[in-house]
Amino acid sequence: MEEGTSKSPSHCESTVDYGDADPFQWDTREDCQVRQILDRVADKWSLLVIALLDNRRLRFTALRREIDGISQRMLTVTLRQLERDGLVKRTVHPVVPPWVEYELTPLGGTLHATIRSLVTWTEDHQEEIAAARSAYDARDQQPA
Repeated sequence: MEEGTSKSPSHCESTVDYGDADPFQWDTREDCQVRQILDRVADKWSLLVIALLDNRRLRFTALRREIDGISQRMLTVTLRQLERDGLVKRTVHPVVPPWVEYELTPLGGTLHATIRSLVTWTEDHQEEIAAARSAYDARDQQPA
């Protein structure tokens, strides 16, 4: 191993000097833990699941009914990934048929506050974004 190379698999600080680059910018390498976590928590299904589980428990069928367009398989995969990351807790009640509930863990609850900020930003700026999209689309429609 080269000198200066971290032995920790979660370390993903770049050894390249980018001068004035933002030191808090995440590493873009695929094996970077930060990138992997961002990929997980920022995908649309995870965001919706976390938002729906804020301060409540829901069964799988209730989650699926609430999330328009999600397939059973994608909801299963999303819930398993969020559970693996410690963001969602799965509780199986010993009855027939099995009754399974999902809720946010304390860690997941802290992420929900961040998501709420993102949603608020989106709501506050949706008209500006719509105007920018219209201007962009109109520009592309003009003959060259």
